[in-house]
Amino acid sequence: MTFTYEADETYKIYEAHGDRDAPLLVFLHGGGAGGWMWEKQVRYFTQYRCMVPALQGHGARSEGSFSIRGCAEELVGLIRLEAGGKAVHLVGFSLGAQIALEILGLAPTLISYAVIDSALVIPMPVMRSLIAPSIRLTHGLTRNRTFSKLQAKQLSIGTEYWESYYADSKRLSADALITILRENMSYEIPRNLGSSRARILVTAGEKERGIMKRSALKITASHPNAQCLIVPGIGHGFSLAAPELFNKTLESWFVTGEIPSLLFE
Repeated sequence: MTFTYEADETYKIYEAHGDRDAPLLVFLHGGGAGGWMWEKQVRYFTQYRCMVPALQGHGARSEGSFSIRGCAEELVGLIRLEAGGKAVHLVGFSLGAQIALEILGLAPTLISYAVIDSALVIPMPVMRSLIAPSIRLTHGLTRNRTFSKLQAKQLSIGTEYWESYYADSKRLSADALITILRENMSYEIPRNLGSSRARILVTAGEKERGIMKRSALKITASHPNAQCLIVPGIGHGFSLAAPELFNKTLESWFVTGEIPSLLFE
């Protein structure tokens, strides 16, 4: 199978793969990660036009500013441009899942199916207040390969993607990382999420912190067409820890709007 790459010539901030006439499938990466984390999904979903943006403040865009709202506003325009009226499915992980929620609120008719994986929507004010001193004290460790490998393990990033993760981590300045984490730990569900016409699958790993599983339940309760899935044996990073299961779960959701229980037996 040929794995093609096309860089958008207007914005230079996303990759697009596959048939331009196919339905659009958008993947939003997590904080401190990059589009590389979706390689196995792009290779699997050949029946879609796959769009993989580089989020504000990350990778080659690490010198720019970041906000969840600003990123969502930018992506709504890019998605509309790339979709050209075709059906759009949206997948977000962690920080990318928060941005996906914001997109659903901003553009209620844009997305047909969405998968929200590990989105924090319960603010953590105490932790937020400790971000700046903690990051300024430890940021130098991001250039330490051993420390970076330990961080990657917590995100289910294996050896095949570690070099990419390490390179992206080194690009993030302390100030940029502080901004991203503050946004992440302050985020709440958009008030108008319930107006989105999308069918939404909300996932979290069984081994994630309790606040992540409570967030998944809270998101599900905020939308009439949302379903929650707590994935057995998985921590933070479903798509990286179990890519085959993740792909089959998405495929089932996009085609039927249901998750067959046999996938998790």
